[in-house]
Amino acid sequence: MGDKYLMKTYGRLQMALVKGSGARVWDADGNEYLDFVGGLAVNALGHAHPAVTRAIADQAETLMHVSNLYYIEPQVKLARILAENSCGDRVFFCNSGAEANEAAIKLARKHAKVCGHPDKYEIITALKSFHGRTLATITATGQAKYQQGFEPLPSGFRYVPFNDLEALKAAVGPNTCAVMLEPVQGEGGVNPADPGYLQGVRQLCNEEGLLLIFDEVQSGLGRTGKLLAHQHYGVDPDIFTLAKALGGGFPIGAAVAVEKVAASFVPGDHASTFGGNPLACAAGLAVMDQLINRGVVENAARVGDYFKNKLKEMASRHSFVKEVRGLGLILGMELDVNGGEIVTRCQDRGLLINCVNGNVLRFLPPLVITPGDVDQAAGILEKVLEEVST
Repeated sequence: MGDKYLMKTYGRLQMALVKGSGARVWDADGNEYLDFVGGLAVNALGHAHPAVTRAIADQAETLMHVSNLYYIEPQVKLARILAENSCGDRVFFCNSGAEANEAAIKLARKHAKVCGHPDKYEIITALKSFHGRTLATITATGQAKYQQGFEPLPSGFRYVPFNDLEALKAAVGPNTCAVMLEPVQGEGGVNPADPGYLQGVRQLCNEEGLLLIFDEVQSGLGRTGKLLAHQHYGVDPDIFTLAKALGGGFPIGAAVAVEKVAASFVPGDHASTFGGNPLACAAGLAVMDQLINRGVVENAARVGDYFKNKLKEMASRHSFVKEVRGLGLILGMELDVNGGEIVTRCQDRGLLINCVNGNVLRFLPPLVITPGDVDQAAGILEKVLEEVST
């Protein structure tokens, strides 16, 4: 039925997942899998986490949706928690990472106008970046493959190599208003920013009067072993965006900005009918409580180091593994061979992983996994790598 009725926008694997619990999922045929895809970094607390499911059920029985014409109690509470645990002051809620990045792009342009710079509208982003699937965010994305067939693209974006500060300096022009980067590129192949790079970008933005935007849609909310990935670098942005893990599986996104920038948005400038609805924000409150107060972020750092070391040990035994990289529980294994067959063979053995750029195995498991889960995953992956190498 799916092949008949769904638009063919995904290269779907021939399986249907019907149930999940913790770090495990089951397909329609009853097969069990260890899930190291994690909804592409969405299922930070695993599947069917009791705190999240209870929060959603309780809120659904109370108030599911009202318009943003009114104050929404869970929304205000969630905004406060995000602000109190970050460098930001004010929050705009939406439904996805792409929408959060759209909000950041609009806010950066509006802020330039408010500050008396009507000609400043360009945003510099990085090659191999990924910022979403709307027209503006695929244009912000520094990968041509996502843009093909959708021309003409909106104007106002320039691309530079990631981790190349000199190239960024050279790209700044009279129309530049902001720089937008992922602290750890996810879809681009799990590429963390080099030590010192983001500090240099922050200094450049200060000197040139530019806003610094961090896209933390995939890397944020505990994924790297800190609440926000940019906290590894000691750098505060003017705007950062969140989504994926924020609802623990329920759709929600957020753009968070410092006061002086957030003030550029006034009523009528931006909106979202469903953004910040009571149900999504109740889920977000439950997730944030687990991340901040229940040791989940610390677990991601600890188990992430354990997993990374396991992957490095494997890499030392297989010549076709080029590099293991990442932070916390966003990890990548770059290969000299195509990774598609490895993904399939792992699936056949009960482990779900995915591959980006054709040759980078990406691991985004729930942040609540244990060393035992890692041992099981590593055992499966090792056997598959041995098969491929023979």
